[in-house]
Amino acid sequence: MKFTLQLFDFSKRIDYKTEILAGLTVAMTMIPESLSFAILAGFPPLMGLYAAFIMGLVTAILGGRPGLVSGGAGATVIVLIALMKSNGIEYVFAAVALAGVIQIIVGLFKLGKFVRLVPQPVMFGFVNGLAVIIFMSQLEQFKTVVNGQAAWLSGTALYIMLALVALTIAIVILLPKFTKAIPASLVAIIVVFLVVFCFGIDTKLVRNIASVSGGFPPFHVPRIPFNLETLKIIFPYGLIMAGVGLTEGLLTLNLVDEITDSKGNGNRESIAQGIANMLNGFFTGMGGCPMIAQTLVNLSAGARARLSGIIAALTILLIILVGAPIIERVPMAALVGVMMMVAIGTFEWMSFKVINKMPKQDIFIGISVAVITVWLHNLALAVLIGVIISALVFSWESAKRIRANKYVGEDGVKYYEIYGPLFFASVANFNEKFDVSGDPENVIIDFKDSRVYDMSGIDALNKLTERYKAVNKKLHLRHLSDDCKRLLRNADGVIEVNVMEDPVYQVANN
Repeated sequence: MKFTLQLFDFSKRIDYKTEILAGLTVAMTMIPESLSFAILAGFPPLMGLYAAFIMGLVTAILGGRPGLVSGGAGATVIVLIALMKSNGIEYVFAAVALAGVIQIIVGLFKLGKFVRLVPQPVMFGFVNGLAVIIFMSQLEQFKTVVNGQAAWLSGTALYIMLALVALTIAIVILLPKFTKAIPASLVAIIVVFLVVFCFGIDTKLVRNIASVSGGFPPFHVPRIPFNLETLKIIFPYGLIMAGVGLTEGLLTLNLVDEITDSKGNGNRESIAQGIANMLNGFFTGMGGCPMIAQTLVNLSAGARARLSGIIAALTILLIILVGAPIIERVPMAALVGVMMMVAIGTFEWMSFKVINKMPKQDIFIGISVAVITVWLHNLALAVLIGVIISALVFSWESAKRIRANKYVGEDGVKYYEIYGPLFFASVANFNEKFDVSGDPENVIIDFKDSRVYDMSGIDALNKLTERYKAVNKKLHLRHLSDDCKRLLRNADGVIEVNVMEDPVYQVANN
């Protein structure tokens, strides 16, 4: 497989200031999210930051496209919660590393292309559901712990939080109207930080979630028995994590392709994710995948090169090593406001404009995927269900397209010219086209404008042959495509069908 490493495309001019500022903004929004997911799963908080650093750096350098941001994502972490509770953190590290191996294999065998099977209505539902999740998750920051129980903020604390969030949103909305030299999200975070610091406002800070101080990610071989029993335990988790990560990653890559009007490399992204997750497993990270919210923050800040992702990852490492005391004092309200604006920007508002022009089945699919995404918080499962529903709808619609043009030739032979695909869903309609008792002795089915796609179609032809044979009539097939003929030959011994060979015409050269 041809795999080239190119950090920067020197044929294009890189705006270093924009890339650096975008990277700083991404780092600010990634820290609280990575910490929150780590705490949610019962991991040490630093596992989330280590994942953000390792995933971010490796995929920024080796990934399938510039602008894509990876980190400790919630979708992959949720998969590991049950393993953490049942077997402990060492098995989690092993499962993350195994997920990386699986992702590398997928990339090497170029299986990432199967994400093309995701229809547009599923993408609409996926993105809209994700936007709702991002927005709803920010509401958790409006809670506090009272006597060991989570309770909504009230009184002055609530008003302060709302005011700071409103200030953040106002800056993000209004600043681009005056200048786009500096990312509005970063300016909003700095302004709110200064307001809280200078006026001594009592509000929730990053340090109220967890400490972000630590050292360089330590090398650590998972302390587990290396035997078949261990593999049986970690393989299901590794496989699901790999699938979830690749699904989210490749869908995010497609989304970025649409936004930037460029083309990424899904197989290269799969390999980069795999390498990053393997390193996570051996450097005490919780693993992850591309993060749509942070990717959109990065793109909205103007980043279009790999530099912003590298800056974001190195910033997170720097904060872990020396900058924790400052970052821990950043108000959560500023980060909540930024992420709420990301959620609003993520939502496909265009889907409302075209909803009256879409087929009813596409509307149903989009809404179903969005509801499942919000309800289960499982993006991969939502997309899988959406693809299955789309496939069933397509099969049903295709089944209705099969039709037949019937006529009797001068030779007394009855002809059936078939149009449309013959496969499992169209077999019933296909059988209804024939009048076995009323047809003459010889019947020809012409497949010039049709194809037999599966064994259900072959079986239908076999049974039709038997019906004609039972009344001493012969059924012949004409104009079968080469692959259909191979399918019939491969089914030899299972069915009995007369295949008429089409004449081969020679072209005379003068």
